[in-house]
Amino acid sequence: MLSLVELSGTPFQLGSTLGKFGAQAAHTYLIHSPSWASVMAWRGSSAASAMLALTEQHFPLIKQEIEGLADGLELPFDDVFLWNCRGDLWSMSPDGCTTVQLPQDGQPRITHNEDGDPGFAGYCGIGLFSPDGGPAFASFVYPASIPGHTFAVTAHGLACTVNNLRSRQVAAGVPRMAITRALLNQSRLDDALALLHDTPKSGGFHLTLAQRGRPDLLSVEFNAEGVSVQPVVAPSLHANHVIHDALRKHPQLVTSSSQYRQERGDALLAAGERDPLAILSDQSNPVFPIYRCAPDDSDHENTMATADIRVSAEQVDWQVYERPGQSARFSLVDARLG
Repeated sequence: MLSLVELSGTPFQLGSTLGKFGAQAAHTYLIHSPSWASVMAWRGSSAASAMLALTEQHFPLIKQEIEGLADGLELPFDDVFLWNCRGDLWSMSPDGCTTVQLPQDGQPRITHNEDGDPGFAGYCGIGLFSPDGGPAFASFVYPASIPGHTFAVTAHGLACTVNNLRSRQVAAGVPRMAITRALLNQSRLDDALALLHDTPKSGGFHLTLAQRGRPDLLSVEFNAEGVSVQPVVAPSLHANHVIHDALRKHPQLVTSSSQYRQERGDALLAAGERDPLAILSDQSNPVFPIYRCAPDDSDHENTMATADIRVSAEQVDWQVYERPGQSARFSLVDARLG
């Protein structure tokens, strides 16, 4: 069951509280997992050193948040920082996801399956963050990870969902999870886009972005090569690989699951399906379903939660579901419980 965790204070205090929340899962599962071993192989590497230096240069408060995270986890800072660089260093990190994007006459609806490591089932939650000197926000949280790389809504009405892009190229830049954490501090959608353009990037993500009071629904892909921003003007779906023409030449890994989820979602939309929850619960392909719950999933990922986000002129109303067909586990307005 998803937990609710409330966090407030300085960046270090936020991180420490989040670390304590995830400590049991980190010590009983994560540090013994093949995923952890794959990432820890980069200990002492020049790439890791460059990402740490750039994070401290561009986002020193986020570095402090990761220091707090390590403190709460009771794990070495360098290891926790590396874990939060996993998708920059390793193309098969267990972070997947599928997003349905519906423009809906200027009142965007974003519905998102959060797919992650099934070893974290029962250890995830919704965090209600009240940072000193920054906007409040609510975000799905995993053990041992800073917020912002899943789905989140801020007190400024900025809504963001995140899909993994499996880059095959390690570049010197700010880790992608630090960049998406920094997006949650922005008061305006335009500021979020400027941050993406202006920050040197290591790995990449796909984002779906919208903000209350604005009709825009944006599909954004970024990686070390640059940023591609496309307005969503028709019902669309994005799995976890690059599909924008501007970045298609960047070397990436497209898993069979990601390819099939993209194709199946596109087919359902082309056939006229407009219920995003029905699309995201689809299991018509037993090997590569959109809703993923198999213990032997091909990418070692399961759907941990589904967020259904509606952005209007006045506020962002959203629900978080644990399983298809169940009532919402949490209902929220902007960054607070509804």
